[in-house]
Amino acid sequence: MDMSQELIMVVDDEQNILELVRYNLVRRGYRVLLAETGEAALVVGANDLPDLILLDLMLPGIDGLDVCRYLKADPRTQHIPIVLVTARGQEEDIALGMEMGADDYITKPFSPKVLISRIRAALRRRDNTREEFESILRLGTLVINPIRQEVIVEGGVAELSETQFQLLLLLARSPEKVFSRRDILSAVFADTTKWAEKDVDTMIEDLCESLGPCGSYIVPVRNAGYQMNHY
Repeated sequence: MDMSQELIMVVDDEQNILELVRYNLVRRGYRVLLAETGEAALVVGANDLPDLILLDLMLPGIDGLDVCRYLKADPRTQHIPIVLVTARGQEEDIALGMEMGADDYITKPFSPKVLISRIRAALRRRDNTREEFESILRLGTLVINPIRQEVIVEGGVAELSETQFQLLLLLARSPEKVFSRRDILSAVFADTTKWAEKDVDTMIEDLCESLGPCGSYIVPVRNAGYQMNHY
């Protein structure tokens, strides 16, 4: 059993589907909100901010595609994963829903096991996205994504070697801390015997060149080493 206590909103106009899904989610430790119309889904979604929305496309009034579009356009709810529930033969609607930002879909009739698997996968992707967002470093116009090993300089991607990336990450994670040349070698290389402290100066010079205008963020500290300073 998942005892995760994540909050799932189930949107469907068929009472038997709502109860079946609610039963299987509660069994696995999820909290559940139910909505039978698109209008109710929009209100409940914005007010309660569930961790995931299981959304039937065929709804009375505002249909599932419109609900998906509205939720993904609202800053309060656009981060919530949406799993579409569709009938067979709705390929075009599925494609539209995915283009609007839906995260996955499941086709009726579905087994509870498959449903739970899709929900777990969508929640894992949400957690991974959140982890990535929280790990991103921003210094001035320099953006560093440690998970993707991507560096953005004033909106453009900087091409860095693995060594350059690790060197930049070391400095950026402790802005204004002064790192000696020996500290830098020890942090970047497993085997420091192949390198001399003077090699650090060349590495820093090459890194600054690769960073373009943001290269000026890395500054030498006389008789001490280098630090990251974006002011």
